[in-house]
Amino acid sequence: MNVHTRTGNLADSTASVLEKLGVPAKAYKGGTLAVRSPITGEIIAQCAETSAAEAKAIIGRARDAALAWRKVPAPQRGELIRLFAHEIRAAKNELAQIIAFEVGKVWSEAVGEVQEMIDIADFAVGLSRQLYGLTLTSERANHRMMETWHPVGVVGVISAFNFPAAVWSWNSAIGIVCGNSIVWKSSEKTPLSALAAQAIFERGAEKFGGVPQGLSSLFIGGAHLGELLVDDERVPLVSATGSTAMGKKVGPRLAQRFARMILELGGNNASIVCPSADLDIASARNRLLVDGHRRPALHDVAGRLFVHESVYDKLVPRLKAAYASVPIGDPRDAKTLIGPLIDKRSFEGQQKALEEVKALGAPITGGERMMADKYPDAYYVKPAIVEMPSQVSPMTHETFAPILYIVKFKTLEEALKLQNATAQGLTSSIFTTDMREAEFFLSDQGSDCGAANVNIGPSGPKSAVPSR
Repeated sequence: MNVHTRTGNLADSTASVLEKLGVPAKAYKGGTLAVRSPITGEIIAQCAETSAAEAKAIIGRARDAALAWRKVPAPQRGELIRLFAHEIRAAKNELAQIIAFEVGKVWSEAVGEVQEMIDIADFAVGLSRQLYGLTLTSERANHRMMETWHPVGVVGVISAFNFPAAVWSWNSAIGIVCGNSIVWKSSEKTPLSALAAQAIFERGAEKFGGVPQGLSSLFIGGAHLGELLVDDERVPLVSATGSTAMGKKVGPRLAQRFARMILELGGNNASIVCPSADLDIASARNRLLVDGHRRPALHDVAGRLFVHESVYDKLVPRLKAAYASVPIGDPRDAKTLIGPLIDKRSFEGQQKALEEVKALGAPITGGERMMADKYPDAYYVKPAIVEMPSQVSPMTHETFAPILYIVKFKTLEEALKLQNATAQGLTSSIFTTDMREAEFFLSDQGSDCGAANVNIGPSGPKSAVPSR
């Protein structure tokens, strides 16, 4: 089956692919959690939800698995992840199809997410032979100091809908290689991608043989399961991806019990276009990265664009023309470059933000809903360009929808001050052919994001590259 071949309804197509991936039918048929495809708005599955009692039992098994797994030599743990990566490669198209059906990603984007899973698994395999510790010089006579890194135990993973499988793989591949077990609470909007990824992992584990029961486990359901994972004393580390509002809830609860945390929160990524920039590159890198799945959430596109006043009137018309011509529609169509928003809430968030800037008198290009007559329960929208007089709300807040805010600047220092002025910011980029500007941007006086890029868009970190 090819994602670009539309035969039958989406529910049947989804069930067929899940069956091929080895996901048991009871996991996605007859359950209480309805899964809607943003492509048409129709229900494509009814998933069985994890009860609180089941969740607690899963954590218990994960704890036992961690105690057993830490005894396995790290290179052997890497072998499990190598086999997992092999299974992902074999099922790449099928997993990408599920992601496309469930999230509405265009095909290249869905395949790209699966490739990220393969990449991090390959990285983790290499890491399994490089779990080094330092030997340190002591001020004591006849004394040696050395550090050894030990597994923490159970690692909890809470993932968001926009990268429904890759985020889990980033955490689980490295966590398992380091001797830990994984308990994953997927987004309630994307349980099918989680079920598919878990089934692929289990195939790799079967080929490895002797994997402790509960080494990788999955919660399906609402936010209460994430809260349970955050509050359980048996989970010493939780990695959570989501909004800053979610982080403000999760962080203090983990800190209250002295648990460790990895929080990847809201994105409000920015690009700066300098006077010397190659405008062909700048326009190409900023024009199509607007689908509402990657834009605000995970690294890859600019929600804010700061353009020097000397090139503003040359660049912005190019972007408007590109936005107006980009194919929008069903992501199963090979010609589509922008698919639907995930749901009505995302659409309403976009419209609310546009109403706010409209009240400020800011010119708006695009932003209209499309195909509502054909798909009344799906939300296709034109990406919006908003020319802002200054950086004010809602530009300073994350909006999970395709909006590009543009502001003029006079000096690079001014642009950097604007870029760094928001609470959110995963990645950033600068377009310039001036070496001094590029180096200043990358310095400790420049971008405050974890990933700073030169002459490319604010592309997502790969493998183990951190972000703010």
